Parts: sequence; structure tokens; C-alpha cells
Amino acid sequence: MFQGHDPALVALSVAIAILGGYTGFGLAARIRGTPDASHRLLLAGAAGFLAVGIWTMHFVGMLAAPLPADAAYLVLPTIISFLICALVVGVSLFFVSVGEPSLVRVVASAVLLGVGIVSMHYVGMHALSGRFDMINDPVRVALAVAIAIGAAYGGLRIFIARQGGVRLAASAIAFGIAVSGMHYTAMSGMHLVECATPNHPDGLVASQQLVSLVVALLCFVIAAGFLLSLVPDRRHAAAVTEGSPQVAIEAATPPVRPTSLPLGGIGQPRAVPATRLPVEDAEGTRFIDAAEVRSIHADAHYTMVHDGTRERLCPWSISEAEAQLDPAQFIRVHRSYIVALPHVSVVRKEGEGAVIQLDGPSPHRIPVSRAKLAEVKARLGLARRGAGAG
Repeated sequence: MFQGHDPALVALSVAIAILGGYTGFGLAARIRGTPDASHRLLLAGAAGFLAVGIWTMHFVGMLAAPLPADAAYLVLPTIISFLICALVVGVSLFFVSVGEPSLVRVVASAVLLGVGIVSMHYVGMHALSGRFDMINDPVRVALAVAIAIGAAYGGLRIFIARQGGVRLAASAIAFGIAVSGMHYTAMSGMHLVECATPNHPDGLVASQQLVSLVVALLCFVIAAGFLLSLVPDRRHAAAVTEGSPQVAIEAATPPVRPTSLPLGGIGQPRAVPATRLPVEDAEGTRFIDAAEVRSIHADAHYTMVHDGTRERLCPWSISEAEAQLDPAQFIRVHRSYIVALPHVSVVRKEGEGAVIQLDGPSPHRIPVSRAKLAEVKARLGLARRGAGAG
């Protein structure tokens, strides 16, 4: 498959696909955790970086291939190949970012994205101009399509899961290798046959040297985007992952709750549970009733509030939410989750812990840690408090 290819450029093409995947899906993963006003910007950025990463990987791979010295690229098909890639990436991400993505929608989006990536590849190949004809092996074409669809499905699952950190890095590596595998699988089925006249006698062409300069610039853009994606989001720095030193300090010294004095002002102030939670949307910060809340989830730099229909960003950290909410209605069931007891519909044992299902138009499940299982059962009336504590 790589016979005659430049090993350094092959490695660079794989690295570009990985960095583009990490940056693009990292941006896409933030769409569900931001106000609606930012969705379009994040969607455009995610689609742009993914398209640039895939397209640049393709042309780095082309520069690595043993092409004839007089080979050049027709400008119009080259531009069209990028537009195809950007369009199908944007449409696919949009389909799975609106509402709750069903399996059918994800699969359909993956097929669209995979076929689009392959179309980008072969349109880009059609841009090759020189004294040769191009013949493609149908079996390798079908295999390339299958690999592209599989890579697209895996990438969209990354987006839906909003993974971060090591898991996102591992997923981006798998995605980059899969996209590169699609390219080199297709290339292995391509054969050039010399002919007397150029296959594309007309049209504006760009030399391999000019394409190399454009690709080098795009490699710089991808690398810069990747480095910027590693910079923490200061806006959400307060909502750090549960278990970090900052959260440990917050848990030891919870924030001051809203207080009011008893009648007559006698005695110490007593805490009054918050009846509303702040959430962010396109118009700014609004408030929802605590009675509507099903769960609160600390997810990397975000705290997400689920109201039974969808998740929305909350500016509170999970420790602050635990301190502010009514302990008679809410319980911390996991280091990263708080649930509303009145909305628990199903409890099922799973491993050493359990899983809780919450009601609403879009029911969702929450894990219960082993350490919290006995308390949760007691609060739900399934066991006496302290049963099984030994």
C-alpha cells in the first residue's frame, strides 16, 4: 500500500488527520454545553477544522505518492473537493447536534459523511493532470467507502459523547488512522497508465510545488488550532472535574448559601435552599425552577443541568449546586452527578453500583457509585438507612 511513498510525508499525513480530528471534534463536543448563540460559531469551527484536516491529509498523502514528475493539479476540481468535504462535515455535525440524536440519525449522518470523504478523495484525484490515465480498482473503492463510513460513525459518536482529555485523544488517534487508512487503501487501488496526450488539456493548473506551499500553510493552521484547543476555557474554569484538588477544597468548605433570619432575628441565620438554578441560553442567563431539574452533571469544564428534555449549561460548580439545593429533594449519587429524588423512575443494580433512570420527555440514566448505593436506597425507601453499611 505504501510502496514508493515517502515515509516522512505518510507519517505527517496521519498526524495531520489526528490533529484535525482532535481539534474539530473537540470544538463539536462543546456545542451541547454552550448557549444557542455560540452553536453556529462552534459548528462552523468544528466543520472547518475537520474539513481542513481531512483535505490536507489527502494532499499530503498525494505529495507522498510516487507521481510522475510532470503531474499537476487542476485548480477547480481541487477547490471543489474541499467544498464537498466542508459541506458534508457541516451537514453531518448539524444533524446530530439538533435535539436528541437517534441511532438512525447518527448512522445516516455517518453514511453521508463517509461518502462525502470518499467523494472528496476521488474528486481530488480527478484533479491530477498529466500524460497518464487513471484506473481504480472497484474492490479497493468499496473498501475505502466502508472505512470512511466507519471512521465517520466513530467520530460522530465522539461528538455525541462529549469526551475530553485522554479519551478524546485516543478517539482522535483512531479517527486519524482510519481516515488515513481510507486514503491509502484507495491509493493502493489506483493505477496510472502512460498516454501520449495530457488527460486534462484545458483548465487552470497548479504545480506540485504550489500545492506543497498551500498544504504547508494549512498544516500550520491545524497545528495552531490544536494548540489553542489545549488552552483551558477560563469561562468555565470554576466547574472543574470532580476529584481535583480544587473540588476537594470546595467540598471541605462549601460556598455560603443564601440565608435569611428567623422571625424576630433571634438565633443564627439558617440556610434557605435555592428554588431556581441559573442556566445559559442565547439570550443570556435565565433561571429554571429547581422542581424541573432531573440531574446535574459535572462534565470536564462544564456543569450541565438536565430538565427532562435537554441539558443546559449552568455556571455553578457541582459542589456549589449540592450546597445550594434542597437536600430533601436532591442527592449526590456519584462524584460527578446529583439527581432529583422525586423524578427517579427506575433503579437497577449494575456491577458494584447501580443505575438510576429519571423521568421526563427524554428519560436519561445516571450512574450510582458503590459508596452512595446504600444511602440512595434508604432515601428511596428501598432499604433502611445504614443497611448494608458494614
